[in-house]
Amino acid sequence: MAAACAAASASLSPPQSTAQRPAAQGRIVFPCASAGSRSRSLRLRPAGRRSPAIRSMPRANKAVVAALADPLKVMIAGAPASGKGTQCELIKTKFGLVHISAGDLLRAEIAAGSENGKQAKEFMEKGQLVPDEIVVNMVKERLLQPDAQENGWLLDGYPRSYSQAMALENLEIRPDIVILLEVPDELLVERVVGRRLDPVTGKIYHLKYSPPENEEIASRLTQRFDDTEEKVKLRLETYYQNLQSLLSTYEDLIVKS
Repeated sequence: MAAACAAASASLSPPQSTAQRPAAQGRIVFPCASAGSRSRSLRLRPAGRRSPAIRSMPRANKAVVAALADPLKVMIAGAPASGKGTQCELIKTKFGLVHISAGDLLRAEIAAGSENGKQAKEFMEKGQLVPDEIVVNMVKERLLQPDAQENGWLLDGYPRSYSQAMALENLEIRPDIVILLEVPDELLVERVVGRRLDPVTGKIYHLKYSPPENEEIASRLTQRFDDTEEKVKLRLETYYQNLQSLLSTYEDLIVKS
């Protein structure tokens, strides 16, 4: 699976030059889980061009090819430490999307000591989902800001349950594609426990797979309060409890990697 994850990352490599804004045309390729399978792809074309293949595509066909007149709207889902952050950086760079992380929104509220932040922290420390009413308005307001509306968005870590998905559906907020990352549980636990944050730069390190460059950086690294083996197992349990009902909402839009 580690090799598969590496292949997925390679297939999403950003363009060689980042001096210019990403073009409105391109492709994301997501390898299938089984060896020898064809890759699944998302293709973008300039506004106004519609592919007959999309109009006639069977519902059961999991190969997703989207020709979009409007800005691209992407959701990415996966268990804690499944690699969403890495993939988001690659997709954001290639397609110029606005990256919106529900987790970052929540952690900003926690750091600010707001009432929403205090309530959210209580649930997160128990490995439970933060109640919808605390999160949905923050996400909605961010999605409706001008930069996300004009450039398209990449929603990371939300929705995480059927009720959250329905909240977005009721607001008529729906993605063009949902990317689901699949990683074995034992690897997820190892990734979480070894994960560290540089509070100065915001960069994420891993003590084993991506150690800090020097002792100065190593000395200031911090660990998220919920990045422990006990907490991540609780988070995984909650994630799997909600996964199937969540995926049923976006059945025709899912690409697995």
